[in-house]
Amino acid sequence: MNQQFEVQVSIAVPEHLVIIEKVELKRLKDQELKGQWWSMKDLEDRTGKKSYWIKENILAKPKYRKMLDVKYGGFVYYPEVKGETYAFHALKMADFLDKYFAEIYMRAGGE
Repeated sequence: MNQQFEVQVSIAVPEHLVIIEKVELKRLKDQELKGQWWSMKDLEDRTGKKSYWIKENILAKPKYRKMLDVKYGGFVYYPEVKGETYAFHALKMADFLDKYFAEIYMRAGGE
């Protein structure tokens, strides 16, 4: 015999908080990054990794470079001459990092 119960619960939400759907939260976060460009320092701050680690484990890897480099239709500008700096399309780089997080860390040995 299968019994089902319906329970109604009330939760008080403090005045300084709101409840929104996860989809809406993602949309708002994406909107925050839309049109934004990151420097290497911004990427360091976001990932908690130093530039040498980012370069060695992500930017210099041929597999990732083909996805990332603007020369191949990507969203990362790789410096070509001395004095130039990397530039990252913030939203697309954030999505890339989320998508390849496990793979990057597995290749890097979880450093």
